[in-house]
Amino acid sequence: MKNFDVCVIGGGPGGYVAAIRAGQNGLSVALVERKNLGGTCLNIGCIPTKTLIAGGEVYEKALAAAEFGVDISGKIAPNWAKMLERKNDVVGKLRGGIASLLKAAGVTVFNGTATFLARKDVMVMDGADAGTRISAKNIIIATGSESLVPGFIPRSPRVMTSTELLDIKEIPKSLLVLGGGVIGCEFACLFAGLGTKVTVVEMLPSILPPVDKEVSKLLTRKMTEMGITIMTGEAMSDIKATKTGVSAKVGKEAVKGDYLLVSIGRKAVTDGLNLAAAGVKTNERGWIPVDEHCRTNAPGIYAIGDIGGKIWLAHLASAMGCCAVDNICGKRNEFNYDLIPGCIFTKPEIGMLGQTEEQLKEQGIVYKVGKFPFAALGKAMAINDTDGFVKILADAETDRILGVHIVGPHATDLVAEAGPAMQMEATARELGKAIHAHPTLGEAMMEAAHAVHGESAHIPTRRKH
Repeated sequence: MKNFDVCVIGGGPGGYVAAIRAGQNGLSVALVERKNLGGTCLNIGCIPTKTLIAGGEVYEKALAAAEFGVDISGKIAPNWAKMLERKNDVVGKLRGGIASLLKAAGVTVFNGTATFLARKDVMVMDGADAGTRISAKNIIIATGSESLVPGFIPRSPRVMTSTELLDIKEIPKSLLVLGGGVIGCEFACLFAGLGTKVTVVEMLPSILPPVDKEVSKLLTRKMTEMGITIMTGEAMSDIKATKTGVSAKVGKEAVKGDYLLVSIGRKAVTDGLNLAAAGVKTNERGWIPVDEHCRTNAPGIYAIGDIGGKIWLAHLASAMGCCAVDNICGKRNEFNYDLIPGCIFTKPEIGMLGQTEEQLKEQGIVYKVGKFPFAALGKAMAINDTDGFVKILADAETDRILGVHIVGPHATDLVAEAGPAMQMEATARELGKAIHAHPTLGEAMMEAAHAVHGESAHIPTRRKH
């Protein structure tokens, strides 16, 4: 039996950050990971997809080089094998970096699947460290989630989740995408940009259902302009896979593709954990409920990240990991789900934080809107990327910022400014008074803040009397 102050189960963005934070605080820490350090995000999620998307963006820039006054001679074509090689190289380097950071923090890493023997005791099953028994005063569960594939979906090499699609050996000539959420739309944009004929099927009335409707509408238009067929309001049925492709029906219409990407949700990873031995309760869908301190119902056991079943985002998992460790160390810390930024790497990108107009209307909150288009911004014109806008929603009475929604160039970076502003309960007027450097894309945030009060100098504004 090996004794530790903290045992972290799962080495993803929640688990490894929690382990490092605990080590930094002088605690003895064990980390049990059954596959690769970095979890879904690093190995089969955020990082590999964005690396491939970056490759696609370079290809598209090369195709548009003449618009910038650059002549390129010869054939311009994506080299998928090289893109995959670069993707694997990036993942490998970051994975090695995490191992170094854990070592520097004094964390002992065990390879295998953790299973509870009792509330404070864990056994490492299979893997290189199979048979190791760990006793810890506190345990943090960070086992994450995985793609959900319902039973009505046929099992076939032609039917893939995002995991398999990241290692596909060729750029598909055609691709069906079941699910118009974040993953489905990101892959649709990636492959459409590389020349694939893509069809996205979403049974709800619009793609990206939780996103501000004005943002979703603009993305729908831009994806359609890319040649992507978007079918909403109907379920995909009668799915059949053969050795050469996949066919299905959407309503009465027949659709087909070389491959089918299934991206309709995720499920909790708790297999092998034996939560009953620890007395940890799950809800009816298998997720582990936690309070604002990341505590489960079982004393001394915490759960962070996807396994909580609320929001599946790497940065939330990391924040929850820090929160859990702070509370273990006696430093009171709380988290909430209200100010979690969302980033979607479609074309154009989307960044969002806070409430949407639809949510504010449902709550009966009176609000003002300030919106500024990238088309009116010098930097956006200089880089030839003018689609989209920044939209700020502010309380009509207090002027406090309630939501920020960005669709356009570098939206996933620009939304970061909204985080500290809303965390400190800034008003739109205060944000507008903060001088933003020129010429930058960040000016759009300042201009949108001015627009809340009808005072943006760079869009037509009705004169006050």
